[in-house]
Parts: sequence; structure tokens; C-alpha cells
Amino acid sequence: MKEKKIENEDEEIKFGEEGIIETVEIIELQRKLEEKELECISNLDKYQRNMAEFDNFRKRTIKEKSEMYDIGVMETVGKILPMIDNLDRAMAQISKDISEEEVKEYSILKGIKMIYDQFNDTLKGIGVEEIDALNKPFDTNIHNAVMHVEDENYGQNEVIEVFQKGYTYGEKVMRHAMVKVAN
Repeated sequence: MKEKKIENEDEEIKFGEEGIIETVEIIELQRKLEEKELECISNLDKYQRNMAEFDNFRKRTIKEKSEMYDIGVMETVGKILPMIDNLDRAMAQISKDISEEEVKEYSILKGIKMIYDQFNDTLKGIGVEEIDALNKPFDTNIHNAVMHVEDENYGQNEVIEVFQKGYTYGEKVMRHAMVKVAN
């Protein structure tokens, strides 16, 4: 049998004994290959989206754990701060009533001082810092003014007395410093 060539788009179809069957199979296989390529592209896109979602989930989980830890520290330290305030008041009263030399003689006073220092060291160790307020400009972000006086001896909006110490944990204010402000 003679072979006859017919041009069909990009394909050249040969007519022969088995030529038509082979060409139809090739076209069918190419169509299936294109379908599988599209399916692969779709699956790759789904995979990449899932990986991005998982990465976002992982980052969000790490952030939430960190925030939960910070909240736990702040709540726990917040409950301890009144005890530290009382120790601070006791230390202030001791220093008014007794000289530094006498404090060294009384073991109970040394013990109170050691506990006070240990509390402060522990707070610093976990990242809790005392707000330095005395003789600083008044700042509503870290101070709470409970008194205001006019006094020419001090600058404008200067903190002249601290009634209660304030504390920060990292960038967050745990408790504002209660202060007296001049001018």
C-alpha cells in the first residue's frame, strides 16, 4: 500500500498500514501528558500554598507562646510587687531609724536586706526593670501623677517624689510609677 502524507496543523499524519492507529495513540498520549502537566502544576501550587500556610501557622504559634509566657511572668510578678513594696518600705524605715553601722550588727536586719536584694536581683534576672523616675521629666507612658506642686526650685514637669515604684517588663509597663510632679 502506498503512503500518503497529509499536513494537519503541526502534525504530519502518515497513512499506512498502522500509521493512522499510531498517530491517534500519539495524539491521545500527548493530550494525557498535557492533562498530567496541568495537574502537576496545580498540585505544586497547592503544595506551595500549604507550605506557606504551615510556615505562617508555625510563626503565629511561636509568637502566641512567647506572649503567653510574657503574660504569665507579668501576672506572677504583679502579685509579688506588693511584697517588694513592703520590703522597700521596711528598708526605708530601717535606714531612717538605724545607721548603716547598726544594720550590720543586727542579723535580722541583714537578713531582711539580703531578701530585699535577692528579690531585686531575681526581678532583673527575668527582665523586670524598675522605672527610674526621680528627677526625670514627667512621662504619661510610664508615670502616674498623683500630686502636682508649684516650686521654682525644680524644672518644668519634673518628677520630684516617687510614692510607688513603677516596673517594666521588656517594652511593656507592668505598673506605672506613682509620682509628685513640680510646675
